[in-house]
Amino acid sequence: MTALSPSLAPQTRRRLALGSRHALPVALVAVFLLFSALAPGFLSLANLQSVLVNNFTLLSIVAIAMTFAIAAGGIDLSIGTAVDFASFSFVTLVLSGQPVPLALAAGLGGGALVGLFNAVLIAGIGISPFLATLGTLFIGRSVQQLLTNGGNPVYLPPAGVPESFRFLGRGTVAGLPVPLLVAGAIILIAGLILSRSRFGRVVSATGTEAEVVRYSGLTLKAHLAGTYVLVALIAAVAGLVLTSTVTVYIPSSGNAFLLNAIGAAFIGTTLHPHGRPNIAGTVLGVLLLSLVANGLLMSGLNFYWQQVGTGLLIFTVLALSFASRKA
Repeated sequence: MTALSPSLAPQTRRRLALGSRHALPVALVAVFLLFSALAPGFLSLANLQSVLVNNFTLLSIVAIAMTFAIAAGGIDLSIGTAVDFASFSFVTLVLSGQPVPLALAAGLGGGALVGLFNAVLIAGIGISPFLATLGTLFIGRSVQQLLTNGGNPVYLPPAGVPESFRFLGRGTVAGLPVPLLVAGAIILIAGLILSRSRFGRVVSATGTEAEVVRYSGLTLKAHLAGTYVLVALIAAVAGLVLTSTVTVYIPSSGNAFLLNAIGAAFIGTTLHPHGRPNIAGTVLGVLLLSLVANGLLMSGLNFYWQQVGTGLLIFTVLALSFASRKA
């Protein structure tokens, strides 16, 4: 076999790197075209709006939170617990007759409590993020069972729910759904934090060169702790939007976002030249998973086949990207 000449090798490497970064956009376009042809009604305005509001919005918020944890070199398996604690705190205060702004603050506090607990375990004690957040997941699930007499949903009576409560999940501003606006604001702010702020740069450095960060004099533990509190706070926003939309708290319902959030964040790494977590990539990853879930549903396939399709898609995008980088 003839070796590549030195003059061609850099050009070939650049093309392969460019191909790996294009794996996600190409998959997104391919999926859109495929379901446009195969799924009746997929291209309808009502269906595309449903994809954005019902599939994309909440998952994008949780996946962005997960992106920070992965960027710091860890993971947060208890991210659904933060969603649930925020939902429970929000519902509890509304049921007790407290003002909605106070209930919103309590919801954010409930989610932040999960992040603070993780921060103590990871940054304070030194437990690995996987084991620490796995333990928090189990503890959080048990606490929810205890607080709800074995996992009973907590419903809000329709007549007793203030309109300001419903606004976060069902309101519109200039014709745009409030949940979508909330997700857009979080995407913008998170992108600026991770890519432009000093905190974001330290978080990213922690995920790649933790020892360099430690010996440079930066407060590694403080940034690591702050990362997991931030992750939980962002996830708590999803819990507030979810509760305002369905007007009910269902124990452990936040765990439904966990695997797709991890999948979207890792799919998003293919958009970065060095395979690092990034907000733009995560958003495209969420959009890809949302389109696949909706397209398979519109095609008449049951839930189990939808999970198979989603898993195969994640494998395909990541495999194409990694193969391009290793070539």
